[in-house]
Amino acid sequence: MKKILLICLSIVVLFSSCEDMFEPEIENNLELQNAYTNATYAQGLLLNGYTRIPTNSWSFNEVATDDAVTNDRNSGFLKAATGQWTSMNNPFDQWRNSRSAIQYLNQFFAVTDSVTWAVDPVISKMFNDRMKGEAYGLRALFMFYLLQSHAGKAANGELLGVPLLLQHETVTSDFNQPRATFEACLEQLYSDLNKAEELLPVDYTDNSPVPAKYAGVNPDNYHRVFGASFMGRMTGRIAKAIRAKAALLAASPAFNSGASKWEAAANYAAEVIDLGGGLSNLTRGDSNNDLQWYNTTGGIDALAAGANSPDILWRGNVGTSNDLERNNFPPTLNGSGRVNPTQNLVDAFPMANGYPISDLANSGFNAGTPYTGRDPRLNLFILVNGSTAGTSNSVINTSATSPTNDGLNKVETSTRTGYYLRKLLRQDVNLNPSSTTTQKHFNPHIRYTEMYLAYAEAANEAWGPLATGAHTYSAYDVIKAIRRRAGVGTSNGDPYLESIKADKDAMRNLIRNERRLELCFEGFRFWDLRRWNSNLNETAKGISISGSNYSIINVENRSYDNYMIYGPIPYTETVKYTNLLQNAGWQ
Repeated sequence: MKKILLICLSIVVLFSSCEDMFEPEIENNLELQNAYTNATYAQGLLLNGYTRIPTNSWSFNEVATDDAVTNDRNSGFLKAATGQWTSMNNPFDQWRNSRSAIQYLNQFFAVTDSVTWAVDPVISKMFNDRMKGEAYGLRALFMFYLLQSHAGKAANGELLGVPLLLQHETVTSDFNQPRATFEACLEQLYSDLNKAEELLPVDYTDNSPVPAKYAGVNPDNYHRVFGASFMGRMTGRIAKAIRAKAALLAASPAFNSGASKWEAAANYAAEVIDLGGGLSNLTRGDSNNDLQWYNTTGGIDALAAGANSPDILWRGNVGTSNDLERNNFPPTLNGSGRVNPTQNLVDAFPMANGYPISDLANSGFNAGTPYTGRDPRLNLFILVNGSTAGTSNSVINTSATSPTNDGLNKVETSTRTGYYLRKLLRQDVNLNPSSTTTQKHFNPHIRYTEMYLAYAEAANEAWGPLATGAHTYSAYDVIKAIRRRAGVGTSNGDPYLESIKADKDAMRNLIRNERRLELCFEGFRFWDLRRWNSNLNETAKGISISGSNYSIINVENRSYDNYMIYGPIPYTETVKYTNLLQNAGWQ
């Protein structure tokens, strides 16, 4: 009898513990309809978009290009660059992140008009307008990232984008949707940005006039909704910059399927530049500080809440840490030396007189003293042999015969190329275990320098180097100002630039090189090479230094197939949904 009772009790316990197998417990999750009466919950849907912005963190996907390698042997980018990039193993994927963000934004659109954002109906409407504008701008931004990562040509040659998601999806939705054309996706992106601009101010300030559409609203109430306390959120200015980014992508060789779109891209970039004062930021007296926007010289320590330094159009939050330095300082500074710039990138920096180092007749380059007389940006962005770094200004010896672990391939945290990263890192961070310090950092989402370079590239293609279109500056004017800001050609009038200023092809190469230098390690190179249809298989090179001998070495071969100009749709998605065509070449 006791045995039977024990068996019965065991069965009761077993089925009690497995109750949710038969009828799920009520979970502590709010349903979407709760948003109607819970403004905080509704706004949380919108904020989910902000938290998924890819540039909230550094990718350092440059280690998958000719600009850098990594000593992290488990890096997904290293594996992708050396032949292991597949539709199931894609470190460049934005499908999950960006589509999730769009789903949250669409959920927000589904409820926002019914939410009581404030007791006063006029203020409530303004809050609704502003946050809808933010959501439209963010949805366009995530469409840009989806197109950059996953747009491409199907087996039939058609240029496709991604499925258009404009409604909140539920469990009863039809998920088996085909990809829209690239053009249809681009038009939707532009449409969202137009709506964002209609609803948002150019900037959030506490002294802007009340616009006509809110005539009669008390200025204090207007600034309660559109005031400076919301700096950092989507604005009309940011929407314009996203449009310029998307237009440049669409005009690029990999995506330009017909009539040239370069003129539109140039005009959109110029609109942002003009809103920021034209070329004034590039030519003001202390503009060279913009090259170091990430440290004290660039003004980061003095930034007030939400404020930007001159070259930053939109950024993430300022945080205090030493993670970048811990990952990338050389070993003698207690770092892991993860990102190693290549000789390829070092060679892309011209001489200070403006000539490429390959122009031996004019540049004055000496292979025996390769870092002397170079573009000042080289030593700002890259630690070369003999550079000083850290709070103690330690001399970094990267030679093959170095007595320290900073030397070439000494230990697993040593450089593989003979170079270490300097850009983005605060040299006033101390990683010594006995006196560790942290410093302020932030991630830029968009810099004005990106807009200047976008204009120069597009204007050169649309009108040539010297023509201005409907604007007051040319591609040549922009590049001249950028190089002058960097300290290139300042003592001699930049004769190299002057010699090519009427040559569209030569100017194209120079513009692309300036973009490579100015935006290095900010996550652009991988995408630029692909949109230009450029060679992805340049061998990553380094330098082996022994005494006064400098030997170029091959460090890492790249292994990309031609079809990898376009990224894949995730394999798991194409298996589930028969209408979802894969890009040609991918399985």
